[in-house]
Amino acid sequence: MPAFVLAIAVLSLFACGFIFYSRYLSQRVYRLDPDYVTPAHRFNDGVDFVPTNKHVLFGHHFTSVAGAAPIVGPAIAVFWGWLPALLWIVVGTIVAAGVHDFGSLVLSVRHRARGIGTLTKDVIGPRAGTLFLVIIFFLLTLVNAVFAVVIGNLLVANPGAVIPIFGEIPIAIAIGFYVYKRRGAALIPSLLGVAALYLLIWVGQAVPVDIAPLAEGLGIEQTRNVWIVILFIYTFIASRIPVWMLLQPRDYINSHQLYVALAVVLLGVGVGWNTMVAPALNTVPEDSPNIFPFLFITIACGAISGFHCLVSSGTTAKQLDKETDARYVGYGGAIGEGVLALCSILAVSAGVAATQADWDTLYPDFATASGGAVGNFVNGVAVFASNIGIPMDYAVIFAAVVVISFAATTMDTGVRLQRYVVQEIAELAGWRVLKNNLNLAGLIAVSIPMALALMPGGEDSGYAFGVLWQLFGTTNQLLAGLALAVIAVWVTKRRSNPVAILVPLVFLVGMTVWALIVNLGKFIEAEEWVLAPLDGIIFVLAIWMIIEAARALATAWPDRKGPARPAPSEEMEEVAD
Repeated sequence: MPAFVLAIAVLSLFACGFIFYSRYLSQRVYRLDPDYVTPAHRFNDGVDFVPTNKHVLFGHHFTSVAGAAPIVGPAIAVFWGWLPALLWIVVGTIVAAGVHDFGSLVLSVRHRARGIGTLTKDVIGPRAGTLFLVIIFFLLTLVNAVFAVVIGNLLVANPGAVIPIFGEIPIAIAIGFYVYKRRGAALIPSLLGVAALYLLIWVGQAVPVDIAPLAEGLGIEQTRNVWIVILFIYTFIASRIPVWMLLQPRDYINSHQLYVALAVVLLGVGVGWNTMVAPALNTVPEDSPNIFPFLFITIACGAISGFHCLVSSGTTAKQLDKETDARYVGYGGAIGEGVLALCSILAVSAGVAATQADWDTLYPDFATASGGAVGNFVNGVAVFASNIGIPMDYAVIFAAVVVISFAATTMDTGVRLQRYVVQEIAELAGWRVLKNNLNLAGLIAVSIPMALALMPGGEDSGYAFGVLWQLFGTTNQLLAGLALAVIAVWVTKRRSNPVAILVPLVFLVGMTVWALIVNLGKFIEAEEWVLAPLDGIIFVLAIWMIIEAARALATAWPDRKGPARPAPSEEMEEVAD
């Protein structure tokens, strides 16, 4: 099948989802109010709470949730065939991710822009809130550690990407000061920033930065570890400065990168008329993970991801200018990530190999598919770029910069979110010093994942990615399911119809619990005495949270048929000032 035809079909479905389904959610389920005073205005402090133009905020939100995960997951999942992977991306994005991201954003805006963990305590109960915070802390620790490892490996493998990646930081700061201090429009400066970034790719290609001699001089065995330390020092600083200074302008630049990358992929696929050489349904070895439930765990970001509720409720809700912007930012951000996942499918199914025989050598088993996912995407996009006349060497660095940029912005947001979670846990525990000391909370948010990222083991992938990452998919999808449960209870209490939330909730929780049980047996059989107890703990937390959510939903359910609650602007504030 021509990849270009497939791409147009999927993009059309995404457009229909946004036009029709998100409108239904906006009007009938979440009932947005354009006159509601959002927390960005109510608590405007110029640091975390900053009213932001919806287009700028979309860029920040999208690149924060996207990261490398919607590239890596689909690039692995085509192991089972491109058809089931693409079906889950399309259906998951439209009826699950959009509902989840949109709903968690609205819920947070209605509760002082507080994080989903704290909201769980309000909506379901104190025990559930504490359990949720524990799950969130574990997930964020994994995300921040693994993304540092992924970025470190990419910088080592692509030294030409170092200058454009780090050169983007002063460019973003300059744009942030211009937009915020001069009150200038963001679009033109951001486009100029993208142009400057791509000029830096030429510089990086000519002057690659290899820090292997530095690592050797310091007696550090893994060159990647030097980059990991540098990255966490940077993210500590980035998490403490105002969002308008670096996060927003950098994310806005990276959102334009999506459009450029999408244009490169679609033009490249159209001009080269690449076909899907990967099989629609692949015959996999007998010892491979089963497509059910593991396809729905492997593709998290790109279909539905629990990490998104942390971004929606942790940072985006603090910047939403109007409540009605939540549809564009929340649901639209989910669609944007689905588009990125589509690009990943095309790159590793139509770009990375010329024949199915060549493709089979890249995907002989699940372990090889997992280890080569990022490289396959980079090479596939480079082929599409070369179809439209971009030199291959430049195209490879371009694709690497796209992956690293998205991973870095997710890590920026992840560390900031981890600081929020540390402060929320400190508040619950009554540790006022930690709650009020942003530097101390930020230091904790950085130190734990950095220590995990630097741990030896896991061969070339590192301990965090090579070993602990096996728990990411289930933990991430569990978090998404639990966030949907919180949203469902809140919607039911407001006497809106929760069916649009309950359908993806039941499916996702079912797949996640199934995967946890299968993995637990596998870890015990393999005598993985780190992974097995962690899997068991996550399973217990999952069951406990499901019971708490079911009780809360059962309490709210009998009252759902009463008269509709007043429009949000007419009712008493959900949380009093």
